[in-house]
Parts: sequence; structure tokens; C-alpha cells
Amino acid sequence: MKSLYKYLGTAVSILLFAGCEKYVDIKTQGQLTPKDITNYRYLLNNTSAYETGPRMSDLASDDAGIADGSTQQLALSASVSYAWFANSYTWQAAYPVTSTAYTDYEWNAMYNTIAYCNTITTEVPGSTGGTDADKAELIAEALVHRADAYLMLINTYAKPYNPATAAADPGVPLLLTETTVQSLVRTPVQTVYDQIIGDLKKAVPSLLATQTFNTIPSKSSAYGELARCYLYMNDYANASKYADSALAIKSTLNDLGGLTSVSTANYPLRKSDPEILLSKVPYGGVPFSPTVIRLSDDLLTLLGTKDQRYNLFTCLPSVITSSYTAAGGRFFYKDKALNEARNIGPSVPEMMLIKAEAYARAGDVTNAMLWVNNLRKKRFKAVDYVDLTAANAADALGKVIDERHREFFCRMLRWWDMRRLKGEAQFQKTYTRTYAGITYTLEPTSNKYTFQIAGYLIGLNPEIVQNP
Repeated sequence: MKSLYKYLGTAVSILLFAGCEKYVDIKTQGQLTPKDITNYRYLLNNTSAYETGPRMSDLASDDAGIADGSTQQLALSASVSYAWFANSYTWQAAYPVTSTAYTDYEWNAMYNTIAYCNTITTEVPGSTGGTDADKAELIAEALVHRADAYLMLINTYAKPYNPATAAADPGVPLLLTETTVQSLVRTPVQTVYDQIIGDLKKAVPSLLATQTFNTIPSKSSAYGELARCYLYMNDYANASKYADSALAIKSTLNDLGGLTSVSTANYPLRKSDPEILLSKVPYGGVPFSPTVIRLSDDLLTLLGTKDQRYNLFTCLPSVITSSYTAAGGRFFYKDKALNEARNIGPSVPEMMLIKAEAYARAGDVTNAMLWVNNLRKKRFKAVDYVDLTAANAADALGKVIDERHREFFCRMLRWWDMRRLKGEAQFQKTYTRTYAGITYTLEPTSNKYTFQIAGYLIGLNPEIVQNP
């Protein structure tokens, strides 16, 4: 048994305020009283506490392509503060040693979210004020946030889902109640996925269909999370089913065809973007040099220069800083252009491409390409758009996966896709990259597809078994 505080970080100490004795003894000035349901509404409205997910995934994926010997690479290598960036990019342990400088802030942030959610699910049933329906809605929102956090954790720190081994593969510590003392033994992958699905299905009946802001969970959010979850369990029928449920509520796409640039004047912010089902962001928010992501040549070739995602969401090095110009290439730009962190939560385009993949895997080439092309029509200028076609089911599946790469680059899902597809002959590939003069390799059978847990965290909690 270990103290939960030891690995969640100091931020957790503020989370349990509603149940702490020193707060119970305070007599508030009329508006808030201890155990009143309004406290928990306000706690859930602190949406930044629930949004954070991993940033390492984008660096490990083939989205990134740091120019070796460039000003950016030299700056990254010059400070221990950027070691996580270089280690993630080269498929090494991001936080390998026991120093506090190497604690994993992404792990901590996701478990902080879980601690907030457990406060809600534990305390709201005994709160005063509000109806049973009000309480059920608050608990449902917390369940969606908790499910999302566990889905991100399990796809970062555990092996890809394999139905033959999931019951034995180490997952992540599964914490479901508000307490400071729990076992941190890693729960099996299957059990964690079962909990995610159970939380989401339990939440759906009590959620509003949509919310004013994308940061607050809704039915469409829960359905989107379920579709994503089932996709990464390779259960394409259920993934398609819940994608349908999400799209029945929310299906608007942003039309990129008429834009020449993106800014807050012509592009929706994350909280109100009609494409987003639930807003989630990578730890750290908007990156600035040297931690901006330089895009790989393979990704830029796949995008092509007529794709508006290339024109609007990538930029030349000079836009980042003049010192990067010599390295050439292009950088991810969307978050910098809008001055807010990019969304990594479920979205309308994701639901459409889940539908497309399910059709392709079922051998329905026509419908697979219909869903792909319905998305692509909103990603090109009309003069540049041409429908994609596929010769057969395998060709259709390949085009779906390519479209996922175009749509979700630098938004976490490419790394997740590389993990789940590495066992399929059609998508197997050995990746290499050179950093600081050393060449690194990622083979399909490599354990490096699973991030190691920070050495500092294991030092505090030795019952957490390390990944190989």
C-alpha cells in the first residue's frame, strides 16, 4: 500500500477540499456551504483540471522529424529540461532516473484528473441540495472524464490491446475511490478497458445530449469515447455503432476550403469548435521553441501541398523563429496560430473515419470511401478536390489509415494507430531516425511502443512494475 500523494504530485492536495475537516469547520458567507451540491458543480466547471493528456505520443510517432544537427536539435540537447522531448523522440524512457526533475508530469496530470473525478463520484451521493437527477448528471460527467484519463493512460503506458493476452498484460493502477491509501499494483489491461466501458455506459443516461462548451461531457462525448475505446480494442462493430450514436447528435465539420489562414477571427476556439465532442489537450499547452514539432518528410509527402491541412496547420521554420530556417521543412502550426492547445479528444472527423475503417474491414469498399470522401470534401479548396477510390478492401483500409494520419497528425492518435496496427502485415514498418549523431530504430515487435513509467514514480511506489 502506498500513499496516493506520492505519485500524483502536490496538486492533488487541493482536490479533496470538500471532504476535509478544516473546510467543514469554515462557515461560508451565504453562497457556498459544506457538502452542498453547488461545490461539486464548481469543481467540475474547473475544466482545465480535467483536460490534460499525453504529449509524448506525438514525438514518438512518425509525425515528427527533427533535423539532426539543427539549431532546434542542439537547443533540445543543451538542457535537462528538454530530456523528455529527446527521449520520447528517440523511443527511449522519457523519464529514466529517480530525480524529481524527471517526474512524469503527464502521468501526474491524468491521475490528478482521476482524483478529482473520484471526489465527485464518492461525495456527490451524500451532498445536500439538488435533485437526484442533478447528482446523477455530475457523477456522469466525472465518469466520462475518468474514463478518458484511463483510456489515455492505458494507450501510453501499457501494451496495445490484444484479446489473447489482455487479461494478463500489466495495465495501470486502477483507482476508483476517494482515498489517500490504495494499492498501486498495475491492474490488467482487460480490467482497465472493462472499467472504461462500464463508466461510459453508466454515464450516458444521465448526460445532456450536448453542452454549451466542449470542455463539459455530454452524451455525444461519451459515445465518442466509447467509439474510440472499442477501436483500440479492435472491436470495429461496436466502434462503428457508437460512432453512429455520436454522429446522430453532433456531425458538423469545419469547411477549410475557403480559408487562406487560421486565426481566432475565422476559426472556432476549442471550447466551441463544432467538430469537437470532448475537449482534451496535451500537457504543457501551446509549445514554443525548441519544443515545437518539426514534421517528418513522410507526413508532408502524404499531405501534399493542395491539402488545406498542409496549408493552414503547418508553417515554414521562419514563422517559428528565424534560427530554424536553415533546417528547412515545416512545423506544426495550428495551436500557435490560435494561441491555444490542440485538441486530442474525440471529434466528428474521428467518428467518420471510425465508420470508414469499420466498413473497409467488413469488405464494403463503397461505404468506406464514401465516409473518407465526405470528410475530404471539407479539407480542400473545391478546385483542388478529387474523390479517392479504392480497388479492393485492403486498398480501402490503407486509404482510411492514411486519412487518419492526415487528419490527426500531432494529435496523439497517430502513435496510438502505429501501436494497434503494428501487428498487421499491411502496416508493419521499421522506423529509423537520427538524433545527435546516433541512429535509433523502432521495429514492429519492439517493446518501445509502450512508454516506460518514470523511474522517480517507481522509486516512490516500488509495487508499480516497470515496462520492459
